[in-house]
Amino acid sequence: MATASRPHRNHHVDAIRCFNRFYTRQIGVLQQGVYQSRYSLTEVRVLYELANRQRPTASELCKDLGLDPGYLSRMLRSFEKQRLLSRESSTSDARQQHLSLTAHGRKVFAPLNQRSADDVARMLDPLSPTQQIRLVESARNIEALLDRKPAPAAYTIRSHRPGDMGWVTHRHGVLYWQEYGYDERFEALVAGIVSDFIKNFDPKRERCWIAERDGEIAGSVFLCKKSKTVAKLRLLLVEPSARGLGIGKRLVEECVNFARKAGYKKMILWTQSELLAARGIYQHAGFHLAGTERHKSWGRKELVSEVWEMKL
Repeated sequence: MATASRPHRNHHVDAIRCFNRFYTRQIGVLQQGVYQSRYSLTEVRVLYELANRQRPTASELCKDLGLDPGYLSRMLRSFEKQRLLSRESSTSDARQQHLSLTAHGRKVFAPLNQRSADDVARMLDPLSPTQQIRLVESARNIEALLDRKPAPAAYTIRSHRPGDMGWVTHRHGVLYWQEYGYDERFEALVAGIVSDFIKNFDPKRERCWIAERDGEIAGSVFLCKKSKTVAKLRLLLVEPSARGLGIGKRLVEECVNFARKAGYKKMILWTQSELLAARGIYQHAGFHLAGTERHKSWGRKELVSEVWEMKL
């Protein structure tokens, strides 16, 4: 078995090394100075951490960035000479010093940060909205697979209560505008769905689940009655900050289990082909694609709607 798997493993290694070479060219890591500056990519990264953290210590930066302590120490001394960095002794441990950018340091870092954002924007501009979403999802997947951070905070699932319908409508409107460019007519569609759900709510055959994490709403999903035998899954949403925790999968599982206990024979749902993460959750849960239709809606052209079904 070990001998047979070696070529397969080597193929994966070669593919990752090829990607590394490609991406280092994309972000200019091989250049002596990045973002039209005198600073290396590592120096800019340290400046970024100093600008976006609350007074970290040098040991924290070494651990989180994987830097050699001696290398980081020389870099920090250089920043001090350039009046970019200030140090303050820790009140709890005199051996530790808290680091922060000076006003001059923030002034120097600001254009570097903007050029970094502009470089990423130029990289994304040639891509269609769907391609941009695919790229971002792929980047998140790479980070999730390779990250070794401690397990994230737990989440809880509850039924809906007053105030939740406003949140569902608002967050659908905001997120689908930010991520897919859907205009306020999509928000109006969501408002109509939640309004009908509340007006005609049948607790024995319908349900809304709300996910909470750290005291904040992190996601939602609805199961609505379409007929005596058919249930419809609607309005699955997971906050960007809570994605990758399995919340979407759990919410869909709650829908399927409830639908079976309620006596439905089939579940259906309506979605868009560009909602790649949601489509993956549906497929994993046992839904299959039953039909597609091209349409223009919510200020977007060339959308493809999909109907997914599952026999219970």
